[in-house]
Amino acid sequence: MKKIKAIIEKANDGGISIYSEDVNGAYGFGLTEQEAKEDFLSILEEQAEYYNDEHGEYPAWHRSGYNVEYVYDISGFFEAFPFINASKFAEVIGINGSVMRKYKGKIVTASERQKAIIQSRYNDILKRMEAVRF
Repeated sequence: MKKIKAIIEKANDGGISIYSEDVNGAYGFGLTEQEAKEDFLSILEEQAEYYNDEHGEYPAWHRSGYNVEYVYDISGFFEAFPFINASKFAEVIGINGSVMRKYKGKIVTASERQKAIIQSRYNDILKRMEAVRF
């Protein structure tokens, strides 16, 4: 089974976009994350049908079955969870608040190294939160 990594990001028009580098031309859009996911899945199926029409068979990723793993870029994360303050989040994980706000606004893109640091420190926060009981 093929795993297709789909990246959720804040679209320039204020909606949500989803794209995958695993399937060329796979892009989904919507006003909400759910709409964008539905559009993305629809595009995947349309691309598979088009490929079948052109080549007489479905693409390998479709023939073997596939599942979609959704991940967020930093702008998409803050769009999906607007109650999280970018500056406070940056402070807690030890990153410059101004830089985090630039990531949030898609003014700059975090490097792979920086994303790994953010992910690791975010995971630490989740571990702490799992222990919370009310």
